[in-house]
Amino acid sequence: MRMQPFLRMMLIASLAVLIAAQARAVSLLRDPDIEHALSRLATPVLEAAGLPAARIRILVVDDASLNAFIIDRDHIFLHRGLLLRFKTPEELQAVIAHEAAHITNGHLARRPVNARRAQTVAGFGLALAAAVAASGESSAAAALGIGIQSSAQRVFFGHTRAEESSADRSAIRTLVRARIDPMGAVRLMEVFSGQELLSEHRQDPYARTHPLSRDRLRAMEAAAAPHAGRFPTDNASRYWFARAQGKLSAFTRAPKWTLRRAGESGYEDIAAMRRAIAWHRSGRSDKAVKTLQGLVQARPKDAYLRELLGQVQLERRQYGAALSAYKSAVDRAPRNALILGQYGHALLVSGNPKAALPQLERALRRDARDARVLRDLGGAYARLGRPGMATLMAAERYALQGRMKDAGIQAKRASGLLKRGAPGWQRAQDVLLASQAAQSSRRNK
Repeated sequence: MRMQPFLRMMLIASLAVLIAAQARAVSLLRDPDIEHALSRLATPVLEAAGLPAARIRILVVDDASLNAFIIDRDHIFLHRGLLLRFKTPEELQAVIAHEAAHITNGHLARRPVNARRAQTVAGFGLALAAAVAASGESSAAAALGIGIQSSAQRVFFGHTRAEESSADRSAIRTLVRARIDPMGAVRLMEVFSGQELLSEHRQDPYARTHPLSRDRLRAMEAAAAPHAGRFPTDNASRYWFARAQGKLSAFTRAPKWTLRRAGESGYEDIAAMRRAIAWHRSGRSDKAVKTLQGLVQARPKDAYLRELLGQVQLERRQYGAALSAYKSAVDRAPRNALILGQYGHALLVSGNPKAALPQLERALRRDARDARVLRDLGGAYARLGRPGMATLMAAERYALQGRMKDAGIQAKRASGLLKRGAPGWQRAQDVLLASQAAQSSRRNK
C-alpha cells in the first residue's frame, strides 16, 4: 500500500532534516547462508517473544566492534565483531531476545524517527541516515547498502537504564519460554562488565548504547539462575551457530588463520567449507571447487553450498559452471532474494541480460534494499533498451547510499523518460521528493 503523497512528502522531509554530511560509512555483509543460519537461531526466540519470525531479519554490519541495535520492528542488526565474539548459540540468542524485547516493550516509540514508516527505498535509506545523524555525531552518514556508522550512539540507538532493565527481564522470560538456557545472557553481560569504569571513547559501542551496571548484572544472574542447566543446547542451534561463525570468519579473517582453525567447530562439512573459502581467497580455487563439489554431493538439498560454489566459479570466470550452480541453488531456495540476485548477476555478466532481468526483478520484489541488485538491474535495463528504468535504478541506488543530490539528478532524468503516472514514474517522484527535502535541509543549516 502506498502512502498518500502529502504524508509521504512530510515523512521524507522530516527524515531529511536529520541527515548529516556524508563521511566514512560501514556496510552490511549480505550472505544468504549466514542470514539463513541467523534466522534459524532467531526463530524460536522471536516466536517466544510473540513476534513474527518470518518478517524480522537478522542482518550483519561489517564492523569489528561489539554492538547490536534496532531501528524498526523488522530488523535486528549485529556487528560482525559481536557475532564472532560469541562462544555459544545461547549468547547469540540472548542478544536477539534482548533486542526483541526493545521491540515488544515499545521502546521504539520514543525514538525521534521510526524507520518502519518509510515505504520506499529512498525513505528507508534516509531513515538509516537519520538514525546516524540523530546520534549527534558530526561525522556520521548513511552507508553503502543499508549500513550504519559504527560511532552512532545514544539518541537513536541508545536506551535508558530503565529500558535496559525492562528488556533484560523480558529477554530472560523469552529465553525460558523458548527452552534456551538464559545463562547465555549472563555470560554475555560478563563480557561487558566493567565497561562503565572506562572512559567513553574506550568503551565498546554496545556498552555505550546499552547502559551497563553491576546492579543490572546481579539482577540478570538472579533471574537466570533458577533455570541454569534446565535446557541443553539444541543440536540444530549448535550447528547453525558454528556455520554462521565459520563462514563469516573464513571471509573476514586471513586465509592462514582460517586453515589453522578450520576444524574447531567439530563439524566436518563446516571445516571443509571454511578450507574451501580460504583456498579460494589465497589463489587455490581449483582445490576450493573440488572441495565444494564434494560438499554439494554430500548435502544435495543444501542451496547455500551451491550458492557458494557458484560464487567461486563466477569469480574464476567459469560462467557455465557458475550458472549451473546458481540455477540449482535457486531451484532449492526459490524465495531467497540474495540467491536470486546472485543468479541474476551471473546471467548478466555472462552476457544474457534478457534472462537476468526476471531473476533480478524477483530479487528486488523480495528485498528492495540491496544496492547490488539495483546496480545490476540498471545494467540489464540499459542493455535491453529501457533507459528510463535504468536511470530509475541508479536514482534508487544513490538514495539507498545516502547520495541524495545524485539521486535527485537521476530521478529527474527518469521522470522525463518514463510514462507519467506509471509505477516507475511514481517511484522516481518518491526519490525526487526525498532529494529536494535533503538539499533544502542542508541549505537551511
